[in-house]
Formats: sequence, structure tokens, C-alpha cells
Amino acid sequence: MPITTTRRRLLAGSAAALALPAFARAQGAVKPRLTAISQWSAGSDGAAITALGKKFEEKGGVWQHSPVPGFTTEMMNKLRAQIIAGDPPACSQLKGPEIAAWSKIAPTVDLDAVVAAAGYEKVVAPDLAKLHKPGGKWIALPLQIYSTNMLFLSKRGMDKAKADKIPVTWADFNALAEKMKSAGMAYPLANGGTRPDDGQKFEASFAGISPTAYRAAIMNLDKKALEGPEIKAAFAQTRKIADWCDPNVGAQPYAVNLKRFVDGDMGMLINGGWAQGVLKNAGFKFEDYVIAPGPSDNGKPVFLLNADAFIFWQRKEADLQAGQMLMAQLVMDPAIQTMYSQITGSIPVRTDVDLSGEGWSDGQRRTAAALKDAVASNQAVLSVAHNMAQENGLTAAMIDVITEYVKNKTIKPEEAVTRLADAVEGAR
Repeated sequence: MPITTTRRRLLAGSAAALALPAFARAQGAVKPRLTAISQWSAGSDGAAITALGKKFEEKGGVWQHSPVPGFTTEMMNKLRAQIIAGDPPACSQLKGPEIAAWSKIAPTVDLDAVVAAAGYEKVVAPDLAKLHKPGGKWIALPLQIYSTNMLFLSKRGMDKAKADKIPVTWADFNALAEKMKSAGMAYPLANGGTRPDDGQKFEASFAGISPTAYRAAIMNLDKKALEGPEIKAAFAQTRKIADWCDPNVGAQPYAVNLKRFVDGDMGMLINGGWAQGVLKNAGFKFEDYVIAPGPSDNGKPVFLLNADAFIFWQRKEADLQAGQMLMAQLVMDPAIQTMYSQITGSIPVRTDVDLSGEGWSDGQRRTAAALKDAVASNQAVLSVAHNMAQENGLTAAMIDVITEYVKNKTIKPEEAVTRLADAVEGAR
């Protein structure tokens, strides 16, 4: 039956689940085939998804991946178009609250039995598991985790500034940035000027000042927290970060600054672990930089969680059903998660993967330790810059305000607070 052509009507649809027994039987009956879409097309992300495709083919499957380069929105537009046309991919990249929202648009696959057989839920952080099983059933599988507020320090940059201590608080960070500027770095921070990057500047500032206030304002949309002193302080810190970035990068990604960062012309970068994958893919070495948890004013690591996942869409074709089964098994495989994370710079979703061996960086080990510590101290929060804290529409409204603030220095922090609160109210 064709799917209707408006999102409102689509949202009223049922999220019927595909029964696993037929799903499982199909794998043995036909050659598995998988149609998949994601935004990963180049760099370490492209290399990782290509490597996953090769593993799929090695298992006898037919891999048909259609990348949609750009921000998540572009990929979602293609996904929506395919669903409206009645031809959803067998699986697609999706994450955070979008998993629950999109599961109301078209029927998804019930993965409970295959997850149970793999014992996967036992090795996934409970809060992360909840995002992938809206309604109580697994319909998507997380593959890798990043913290969006990791602090990258150029070793040459630190030497140039005659600095040897990793900043722990925002006061430490600000002092080091000024020290680097005094040492001749015109722009101590190597961040870029894209919308996600602008969002990261803000969320790192806010969560580092108060993860409790961040959770209340950004994740729970509490009106008092959205107008509180912590969010004003976050905008003030964001302005400092923006002033230490090269304005000439405009809307370009942080990657354009990586050589200057490694060479010591820039000293710091606030980003997710994927930057390690990009640095590695560009030929730079782990010895060129240090990775540590981002600044936190209470001295405990704050983890701004961003997790990539695949959601599985119901298909009637036996070969696609078999392909979905094979893909699910691969995504949950510790060896596949190891391969994937070592390419991208992420950490595996599986908490039982050993990161002590070769192929892992100290930065990835610190990230894994930071996640463990942050969960224990209730300082793990969801990234708004990367669509984990809210659905795409509300996220876009908030990022609009943040990006305008970063680019327009005439906007004062208190004005930005009002604009953000108004944007949230308008988008709800």
C-alpha cells in the first residue's frame, strides 16, 4: 500500500514490527542484500562504512550503500522521500530522539530476538539502549560513541606556549588560550565555522559549566533553566571560544585547520573523537597531539554523548530481510565495532571491548574512561549539536540562534538567552 505524502499523516501511521522467525529463515533461503543510506561518504567515515560493506560482502551479501554527503538533514530528506515513495532502505543511519519520531512514520523491524541472541543489551549503557528501543522494542542498533567535547591539544602548540598542564576547568582553558595567543598564535583554537561546530562550542561551554543545568534546559526544555544564569555564562564562554577561532574559515569545517593545529600554529581543538579519525586519515600521528576530556568547572569529566546507529525498515523482499539479519549481526559484533572505531576515532558501544591493545589511542582510552566516570557521577548528557538531545526540528531552531550568535558579535549573551528560549517555545 502506498505511503501518504505528508509528514503529519505519516506520523499517524503504525510502527508495525516484522516478526523475526520469517526474518531469520529468509537469511538461509536467499543471498542477503542490503540497501542502506547514510551521510558517510568521505574521510574516515567513508573509509569505515566502506570497510563495513566489505565485511558484509565477505559474508556473502550484496552491499548497496547510497551515501548522502552533508549534514544529517540532507540524509533525512532523502530518507523521507524514499519512505513517501513506498521504498524505504532496508536500513539507514539515524540516532537519538529521531529514532522514536521516525519509527512512527513507517513500519520498522522488531530486533528483540536477534539482540537477545547476541546478548547485546547487557553490554550497552542503559540510557543509550532506551533511545534505540522506543516502545520497549529494539528497532535500531547503536554502532559507535563519541564525546563531542573532547579537548585536543597540539604538542607543538603546547611547546610553543611553554605549557605542560592539560586544562581542567574553563578558567584553565581560557588562561591557556591567552598564553598561546601571547606566544604568537593569532588563533589558538582550531575549530571551524559549520553549524554543528558552532553548536559544539555552545554545548561544550554549557555542559562544562553545569551539566545539571544543561540537562534541565537543553534535554528537558525547562523554562527556568533556559533563562538561568548558567546558560548566560555558557553564551559568554562561547563568545570567548569564537573569538579565538580564525574568522576566515567562515562556514568551513574544522578539518581545514588540522595542519596548522599539528604544526603548532593553533594550539587547541574542541571536538568529537571523529577528529582523531580525520587526523589519522590525513597521515598525522597520535604523537602529534593529546586528547583529554573537555573543560568542566566541577573538576569531573562531562561526556556530551553522540552515538551513531542504524534503524531497520520493514521490507517484504526475502533477500533484504536476510540482509537486515546479517547487518544486525555485524553491527553488534565486537570485532566489527573494534574495526569501525579504530578507523573513525570513536569508542565502541559495547562496554566489553578491550581498548588496551594496539590500534587504540590513549585518547580513545581516556574517552572510554571519561564515559565511565561521567555515567557514575551523572555527568553524561546528550549532544544538541548532533541531534541527540532533541528531534531535528527543535535542534535546528536552537542551532539557528547559536550560529547567529557566534557569527554576530553585536549580540550580547543575555539577548542570546532570550532568543534561544523564544526559539524553543516556537518550535515545541
